[in-house]
This record gives sequence, structure tokens and C-alpha cells, in this order.
Amino acid sequence: MPRPKQRTPELRDRVLNSALELLASDGVAGFTTRGVARAARTSTPAVYELFGDKRGLVRELFFAGFRALGERLGTLDVSGDCADARADLLAMLALYRAFIHENPVLAEVMLSRPFSDFDPSEDERAASASVRLLIVERVRRCVEAEVLRGEEADLAHVIVALVQGLALAENARRLGTSRGSIERRWQLALDALLDGLGRPVVN
Repeated sequence: MPRPKQRTPELRDRVLNSALELLASDGVAGFTTRGVARAARTSTPAVYELFGDKRGLVRELFFAGFRALGERLGTLDVSGDCADARADLLAMLALYRAFIHENPVLAEVMLSRPFSDFDPSEDERAASASVRLLIVERVRRCVEAEVLRGEEADLAHVIVALVQGLALAENARRLGTSRGSIERRWQLALDALLDGLGRPVVN
């Protein structure tokens, strides 16, 4: 009788969830493959068989994060009115912010890359670029409605960088001590950026 399969999708998900929990509790310094295996109630060889090595485990966390973010952003509908282009873009940025706030450890892996031995390859960069394309679509509508002016990819890069930076600062409690001050600074930054990007480009 063949031996029951041990490296199941359920085990893979459990290992990834345990890896996130271990990162949250012990930080990068305390993150080891053995610790992840223990937290997931499996063996270290099983983790290696699933992910190759620690770098492979971190790589899969990176991919899982951008898949989840892409799915989250993809749930938003687009209004049919060009007059709502800016509101549609802001709605997507708010969802981006919410994802980072709700998944602080995963966001660190995705955006801050805290592991010195994890150097994203073309595949990893493509994963993050696929999310940026969703924002490019919203930016394109803003350009067509003349709410924003400039090349859409340039605009999207700048906007994404601002949102990521503010969201990570918020998670680190560096954006304020009260909800009112945090929201005020978000509003200030987004309004200043989008208003500035909406002005005619001077050559």
C-alpha cells in the first residue's frame, strides 16, 4: 500500500501561516526554518521539501502577499463616469492602505524586504508589477479625465510609493498618535500629491 501523501496543500498553507505568525512574534532575527516547522507541527525536512530552503519560504510569502493584494484590489468596481476618476483611484489607494494595515508582517516582507539573503528575481518583480498595473488602469482614467497630467506609468510609480511609505509609517506608529492626526496627514499627503500631479506639466 502506498504511503499517504504528506506534503499536501493544507500543510503548505499551514506552514505559510505559521511563518507569518513566527515573524510577527519573533521578528526577522528569530525566523528560522526549524522554528517554522515546529510552529506548523511538521518536520524541517517537510518544509524544505515544500519550499526548497528558507529563501524559498520567504519567496513564497512574497508571492502570496502580492496575490492576496491583487485579489483584494481586483474586487473594486470602476464607475462609468469619468468625473469619478479621482474618487475611483482614491478608493483603490484606501484598499491598498487597508491591506498593509491589516497584514503588517506580510507587508514588511513584500515592501521592506527585511531578509538580506532574499534578492527578488524577475518573477518577484513581476508579481509586484501586476498589482501596480491595477493602479495604472485607475491612473489612466484620471489622465483621460484630465484629473492627472503626465505619463501614466510614472504617475502610478509615484502614487504607489507614497501610499506604501505612508502605510508602513502608520504601521510603525510614526504617522501620529491619534486617529485624527493620522487621517489628517493621509489626507494632506494624498491631496497635495494628486493636486500637484493634476497641474499642467511645464517643459
